[in-house]
Amino acid sequence: MEWTERFNQAIRYIEEHISEEIDYKELAQAACCSSYHFQRMFSYLAGVPLSEYIRRRRMSLAAVDLQGGREKIIDVGLKYGYSSPTAFNRAFQSVHGVAPSAVKNQGVCVKSFPPLVFQFSLKGAEELNYRIETKEAFRILGKSYPLHREIEQNFLEVPQMWQEAAASGMIAAMLPLMDGQPKGVLGVSACGDGEQWRYYIAVASSARADGSWEEYTVPGGTWAVFPGAGTGKSIQELERRIVTEWLPASGYEFAEGPDVEVYFQPDPRHTRYEVWIPVKKAV
Repeated sequence: MEWTERFNQAIRYIEEHISEEIDYKELAQAACCSSYHFQRMFSYLAGVPLSEYIRRRRMSLAAVDLQGGREKIIDVGLKYGYSSPTAFNRAFQSVHGVAPSAVKNQGVCVKSFPPLVFQFSLKGAEELNYRIETKEAFRILGKSYPLHREIEQNFLEVPQMWQEAAASGMIAAMLPLMDGQPKGVLGVSACGDGEQWRYYIAVASSARADGSWEEYTVPGGTWAVFPGAGTGKSIQELERRIVTEWLPASGYEFAEGPDVEVYFQPDPRHTRYEVWIPVKKAV
């Protein structure tokens, strides 16, 4: 099954459960990947975070319900998962720009966000350099930070983690521990469906964990490795291109395993880096 059909299957799942609490794990299973990878791919492909897309769809349908004039506002709010009238009113206004009560009046404009349909289109003539590398499990030492289950919040918080690590001297302190591959300061997103999501700033090391550092074993697997240079924003742009340009036509798909960023120069203003994406041959 092509990735486009998998994502369209996931959209159908959202529509079938739009008035229920949507389980991201179930949704990701429809697309045959982890909830972390699904959210990230969805955000890059759709241009909007998954949670925001679901909210827009619910508010579109809520407006249709209210235009009928028969249903109570509180009942429509409950139908789409809002137990608090205040929360429903806030969500509705953020999408439509008017209060739910105003929609019962004729002539009030509201917005419609129809269900997405994913299609493959070839775009971009700019090259993307990469290599495929199979690697055994390796151990890292460093510090971990909790990650949100809705990953768009992490785009804001991860750069702050790096700033804190650099300002506190933590990065400088861990460099002497680095004695393994890949060489560099690592940013590891450990976000499997069966584990607590955490982000590690660490180095590959065989040194003993003395209580000052946390350890984590990155499982072995196959990786698509993409080199780059620039700032943190350029990394996000590279990841967007990997998902929207390389992955659909590559013959690969996401595999279970953490994403790894390898920084050869831990300078936030300009650095050389590699983005490691766990992959497997597409079925």
